[in-house]
Amino acid sequence: MTEDTATDIGELDAADYAEFMALAAEEGLDGEELDGEGAHVPLPVLAVVGRPNVGKSTLVNRIIGRREAVVEDKPGVTRDRVSYEATWNGRRFKLVDTGGWELDVLGIDAMVAAQAELGIESADAVLFVVDATVGATDTDEALIKLIRRAGKPTVLCANKVDGQSTEAEAAYLWSLGLGEPYPVSALHGRGSGDLLDAVMAALPEAPPQTFGVATGGPRRVALIGRPNVGKSSLLNKVAGEDRVVVNELAGTTRDPVDELIELGGKTWKFIDTAGIRRRVHLTAGADFYASLRTSSALEKAEVAVVLVDASETLAEQDTRIISMAVEAGRAVVIAYNKWDQMDEERRFYLEREIEKDLVQVQWAPRVNVSALTGRHMEKLVPAIETALAGWETRITTARLNAFLGELVAAHPHPIRGGKQPRILFGTQAGIRPPRFVLFASGFLEAGYRRFVERRLREEFGFVGTPISISVRVREKRRRK
Repeated sequence: MTEDTATDIGELDAADYAEFMALAAEEGLDGEELDGEGAHVPLPVLAVVGRPNVGKSTLVNRIIGRREAVVEDKPGVTRDRVSYEATWNGRRFKLVDTGGWELDVLGIDAMVAAQAELGIESADAVLFVVDATVGATDTDEALIKLIRRAGKPTVLCANKVDGQSTEAEAAYLWSLGLGEPYPVSALHGRGSGDLLDAVMAALPEAPPQTFGVATGGPRRVALIGRPNVGKSSLLNKVAGEDRVVVNELAGTTRDPVDELIELGGKTWKFIDTAGIRRRVHLTAGADFYASLRTSSALEKAEVAVVLVDASETLAEQDTRIISMAVEAGRAVVIAYNKWDQMDEERRFYLEREIEKDLVQVQWAPRVNVSALTGRHMEKLVPAIETALAGWETRITTARLNAFLGELVAAHPHPIRGGKQPRILFGTQAGIRPPRFVLFASGFLEAGYRRFVERRLREEFGFVGTPISISVRVREKRRRK
């Protein structure tokens, strides 16, 4: 294996890479397949529907085997259609968690119900969840009529059956005319195996599970920011449809919503996240767990588009969110939203605020957009591509050391305590984000490190990416 190949692998060293390739060969994959983007086969889709507070999100978490969907013991926590990939007995499928469907509702509840109806329309089969302890209600029967009109295969789940005594109540649900009700306790896992066997019979055949996760694929873009800055509106605008619920109520989004979007001739995976509140530790219930999901979505993303409300004064919360993306090591684009609401006076003050508060992230590409009108949306993709290119930039060791030699000669480190530390040599330890290790004869002050970083950016670009610089001190060997 060549040195270039080893550096491209990222975190794997030569031994780990050899082991990885051996495992891949056992699974019947060759190196060319692993280096490519991988085949993205569409999976069969199962929509989980029901009225509010019957335990849909708890059941989704049980099926996928992890606490991913936000759950709280009150109705109306889930609002958007949220997709997860699940596996049962070697068969893969896509699970779509929907908000609670209600009859004759207005405002945000009507938007949630509309998203649930879209989930039914786009699914291959429907998992209809009923609270067995309450029994069938008028809302359940109205929703059944909707499912029948869609003509989708349906599996009936009688949830909250925690013991033998409740199974008799589940039997009453035969009257709904959807076939056998499967008694399940989503909270404890009771009966979930039989339910999934029935689901597999209703779903079309899925592609078989292959080794690992397909490499490559769409680049992952997380939309982050304070509550009510327009993240969901931006996702709907780039998607060209009402993909997520948008409301003036701050904190509408709770679960991160993934959406594959065609933009600029490429497919991107945009992730709409919950707004990050000022003090996460003081939030409770669904809002607290939503903020945790946002942090997790940021870790999985490659680039963070930080939305800032340009019509309002920059808040400390905005700078904290940008710092959060930088500390996570993601490429960063700053989008100033609601630009259509700006006047000349506000623009003047905004420029002063940016110079004062965002001086540490001058390297991040800036886009002035309006999610409402679609203004300058075409500038979003070039900014994201520029940030990703900077995030993946690698400099050869020879070129880096030639640059460092000139830098040290022209601007040596200040003398401290009668000693003058010098940079001996440096190397780029990794990309995504770029990481540099400098070997020096003594401790380098933080101010000098920032100076080195600034000059690195001036020389090599690194637009839209944080840079990590660590220093290792090498004492001079004394002559014998």
